[in-house]
Amino acid sequence: MHNFLAALSHYCVEVIPAVLIGFLLSGMIHEFIPTSWVDRYLGKKGIWPVLSATVIGAFLPICCWGSLPVALSLYKKGAKLGPVLAFLIATPATSASALLVTYRLLGVNFMLYTFFGVILMGVMAGLVGNQLKFTPKIFEKETCPHCNEQTILGEPHKHSRKISGAVLDILKYAFWDMPKEMGVEILVGLVLSALVVSITPIGFFIKHYLAGWTGYAFSIVFGLLMYICSTASVPLVDAFIKQGMSSGAGMVLLLAGPVTSYGTILVLRKEFGSKILLAYLALVIVLSLGLGIGYGITAAR
Repeated sequence: MHNFLAALSHYCVEVIPAVLIGFLLSGMIHEFIPTSWVDRYLGKKGIWPVLSATVIGAFLPICCWGSLPVALSLYKKGAKLGPVLAFLIATPATSASALLVTYRLLGVNFMLYTFFGVILMGVMAGLVGNQLKFTPKIFEKETCPHCNEQTILGEPHKHSRKISGAVLDILKYAFWDMPKEMGVEILVGLVLSALVVSITPIGFFIKHYLAGWTGYAFSIVFGLLMYICSTASVPLVDAFIKQGMSSGAGMVLLLAGPVTSYGTILVLRKEFGSKILLAYLALVIVLSLGLGIGYGITAAR
């Protein structure tokens, strides 16, 4: 019990300040980046809409579940399949808080590789998505009489407003909405991380059975089946690595875990069909494994 509490205290001291700073940055991004600006650049095929969707998604402060309605909104407004897939991978895979926690626990090299790995995953998934044969649904649109902009028929339309009370809005989103969305997951992740580090049988199992290539297989299966948000997954990966898992396998878990959930699977199947769903899952597996193996080779040198 003493070891568990000591490990939990260590993770709280290391993680919570970085999470709070990340939440504040997320609130600023949420307040000052309009959805209309995001929508504008994703309606065509080619590299630039895919790259835009990936970079925008990497900086938006929303998790896998939160990215689903945004991605569907972009799709309904005319975004092509490639940018939508890029957005669905890049958005939940990283965030300001996740990057800060990664830096604190795993170091700058791990943080930078994760960020650029997510960008590469998003771009590659988007380019592949652009090549898949897919017939998009047709959504009837109407013109808003107030601002003369087109919107999906039957959907509410938010009009532009003056930036009043921006500080209160930022603080509300950062320290009320964000903790409600992922606070419990982060706390659970900290507890699980402390358990992994402090309980001897778990460490023995990881050291003897997950130290090699089996660690990569475990990370893929665990990442696909168990959704963990990008911030909460960092201390868990740190605990696995400290107990003997290779850093490459840890990278796989960090990349694959946040981008799949049962919600993502069900929504993709409903909106795009089984073919696109299987292609999405295959891309996540291949790209995260490739990047994880690449990081493992680089770190071993």
